[in-house]
Amino acid sequence: MRRPKVAAAATALRHLLSVMLLPFVVVVVVPRWILGGTDPGEVGEGSAVAAALARVAGGILFLAGFALFAWCVALFARVGRGTLAPWDPTRRLVAVGPYRHVRNPMISGVAAMLAGEAAFFRSPPLAAWCVLFVTINHAYFLLSEEPGLARRFGAEYDRYRSAVPRWIPRRRPWRGTPGTEVRT
Repeated sequence: MRRPKVAAAATALRHLLSVMLLPFVVVVVVPRWILGGTDPGEVGEGSAVAAALARVAGGILFLAGFALFAWCVALFARVGRGTLAPWDPTRRLVAVGPYRHVRNPMISGVAAMLAGEAAFFRSPPLAAWCVLFVTINHAYFLLSEEPGLARRFGAEYDRYRSAVPRWIPRRRPWRGTPGTEVRT
């Protein structure tokens, strides 16, 4: 009876490690380094009303991005049976939930968190970090991620890729049939 608990703990640890090593660094460590020792109340210029609006908008954007990111991580675990980490990828193609509208909603969620931080702190350097993050990921997806998915999932991924856009969500969800196991 202990095996399921051990397996569940191991799975939780795999996901925690991938989140701590990847998005946590991008959303917490690097922005903290960019802001340095700056008091968050001192960042940005302008009126108190503009500052309050930027904080509210930034907070909402951050929370929306976090919710999208968390949803995607849960789908990777439940549907894909893997993690977001390249060293522990999904074993099934995840094409449900937000993945029916756009191929990279997890990156969109992280980018929304970064944009929310940039707005909250009214920080042009954080906005530049957000743009750099998206640019790096775009190159990574073109050069590595998409070719790897095509090799792992074959025709199923080709159908999905031809129907679902990379970054700009489609209005209506794709109704394809994902779920093929990876051939090993």
